[in-house]
Amino acid sequence: MCENCNRREFLGAAAMSGVLLAASQVRAQDAAAAAPANAMPEKVRIVAMFAGTPVPCDRSWGVCESEIEAMTKRLAEVEKKLGNVEFVVGRAANAEQAAALMKQAGEGAPVLAINTCIGGLLGVSTPMLDANCPMAVYSAPASGHDWMYPYRWKKDGKPVTMFTSSDYAELEHAARVLRVIPLMRHSRILVFTPFQGTTAACAPEQIKAKFGSDVAVIAQARFDEMMAAVDPAKAKKDADEWIRGAKKVVEPKEDDVLKAARASIALDRLMAEEKAQALAVGTCMGWLKRGFPCLGFTRLRDRGIPAACEGDMDSVLTMMLFQHMLGIPGFQGNATFDMAKNALWTAHCLGPLKMDGPDGPSAPYLLRSHSEIGDGVVPEIQYEIGRKITRTKLVNLDSLLISTGTIKEVPEQSIRACRTQIVTEVADPAKMVRNWGGGVLEGGMMTLLHRVVFYGDHKQTAQHLADVMNINFIEEG
Repeated sequence: MCENCNRREFLGAAAMSGVLLAASQVRAQDAAAAAPANAMPEKVRIVAMFAGTPVPCDRSWGVCESEIEAMTKRLAEVEKKLGNVEFVVGRAANAEQAAALMKQAGEGAPVLAINTCIGGLLGVSTPMLDANCPMAVYSAPASGHDWMYPYRWKKDGKPVTMFTSSDYAELEHAARVLRVIPLMRHSRILVFTPFQGTTAACAPEQIKAKFGSDVAVIAQARFDEMMAAVDPAKAKKDADEWIRGAKKVVEPKEDDVLKAARASIALDRLMAEEKAQALAVGTCMGWLKRGFPCLGFTRLRDRGIPAACEGDMDSVLTMMLFQHMLGIPGFQGNATFDMAKNALWTAHCLGPLKMDGPDGPSAPYLLRSHSEIGDGVVPEIQYEIGRKITRTKLVNLDSLLISTGTIKEVPEQSIRACRTQIVTEVADPAKMVRNWGGGVLEGGMMTLLHRVVFYGDHKQTAQHLADVMNINFIEEG
């Protein structure tokens, strides 16, 4: 199961309990792997509800008709920009009208409620609250006094968040957060066992219950057949592209890159056939003789498909949440601290080149051997110094660990640890070391170690996401 495992011995005996648990939980999933049951729709629906009755433009507390017109126009622009969202726009002055609008949108559609007057939100809130419907409230300044209530509902366990601003760009912000819920419901995750991570994240039925996502186990033999069927000419072309694009090829031989290209093409075919949105491979270290998957994982992430190393289900779910919300990939890696520099390193042997998303620029890279095996081929990616980052991980399906920082160092060519490295300045590394895991994360070494890094400071956005998904929000820094 785990050829060539020298470090960690796939995290050793600590991982075995997770392996056995996962195996017992997924046997029933094997037969489902060939038949996607939860296809991703072209667009997901969000109710955009103007709550209450508009006021005259020159008096009172509220929103007038011209402002509603401007917001409606902005919603149309957001639909076009996001591409996969359809707003069901309407007005509701009471609970009955709100319920009718929710029914029009369809079961499970989250609600963006826009307050228009004093008592407007309160007058329509009952059907959303009774149904535990995920809801984002937009409240412009002086639009009424209803802004005082959403976070009180949140304290009562309701999936509610709020945007209070004069900037209509917050309507897009709210839509990005809300769309995660229906997108996760229609998502499909492929797994090569063993599963790794927290117990809840390794349980397909719990993932289904929490997010609605399907999990399908892929047999290694099926993938081996796909590898054998790869067109040699296509593999050679892909390998040549990797070699031409590299700043330098250090250790790998051409045959190493060719094997990795063959694995990458087979992964592309697998994801297309399964109509899947994410992948976790628990046998990474055993793929070396057939072709290391690291280049293929990089390509998948660059195209907007999360792909997690070492079967890390917590990390793949984290990548999915942020991919659906922001359209950007994550860099999954191991952490280590340097108190002398107020720094936290993140290092792994692959990552996305396009950290700003599929339409963004590619980072420069070297082609290297895997650092702990000294064989195969992986990309050593040189991320941008000076970029703000968010470091996070969903754990136990119910808690989001988060911290922020700034990239201060990236090696020209790494010497130790995994090949791709960033050194980020953090506010209080001593506090982070003591609080690693936020008091909620336990498990084996890999489960404790991994975090996922995204370009940008997304702490506030992540807080909104946690609110509407009823997830605990825990700052590690």
